[in-house]
Amino acid sequence: MKIASVDFTVGAVDLHQLPKDGLPEVVFIGRSNVGKSSLLNKLANRKKTARVSSTPGKTRELNYYLVNKQLYFVDLPGYGYARVAEHVRAGWTALIENYFHSRKQIAFAVQIVDARLGPTDLDNLMIGWLDFYKIPFVLVLTKADKTPSSRLQTQMIAVEEAMSKYHYLHGIVPFSAMTGDGRNDLLKIIEEHILVAQDSSLKKFIRRDEFNSSRNGRFSSKDSDRTTAVA
Repeated sequence: MKIASVDFTVGAVDLHQLPKDGLPEVVFIGRSNVGKSSLLNKLANRKKTARVSSTPGKTRELNYYLVNKQLYFVDLPGYGYARVAEHVRAGWTALIENYFHSRKQIAFAVQIVDARLGPTDLDNLMIGWLDFYKIPFVLVLTKADKTPSSRLQTQMIAVEEAMSKYHYLHGIVPFSAMTGDGRNDLLKIIEEHILVAQDSSLKKFIRRDEFNSSRNGRFSSKDSDRTTAVA
């Protein structure tokens, strides 16, 4: 997947503000300070693609970026910052769960985890949501360059074992925003799932169109019979 253009579209604090054009959405999820913004910037090959709050944990928007005018990258607010008020955390939780539950355009999710730490309890909670709502996702281990190779391999094995219970996990990718390692692998996985989502949408459209044509044909036949009977 080659990214030719990335345009910020909207920072939504309410689901009614989300785009209504039906384009597929790739969701990026992770704790505050896990390197999510750096990952997005590296994928786009731009330094300041992702909008960053000056204070960790303060961003409460779903930031939409139109990629190649064909799909959206959706940057969800980072979670897990200790100084966030309880009512703010509760509001964020409700917003994200409602988004997962109701947003049919979600084609794929990128769950981001610090390679040095592995999935935390909050990461596992989010992963459980993705699996529950049947959202296919990839687990990305960021800051891989800061982890010794032997330690990274051990961590990969441990994470693979821990994640084996999730049905909608589609791979684990070590990633470095510094070196770019993992960028091409992640873009390839995203592209594959976008194509699957688009193919599925096309099949649904074709089936709906065939159904409507068949139904119209039956109605036309009945109308013709009624016209003949009257004549």
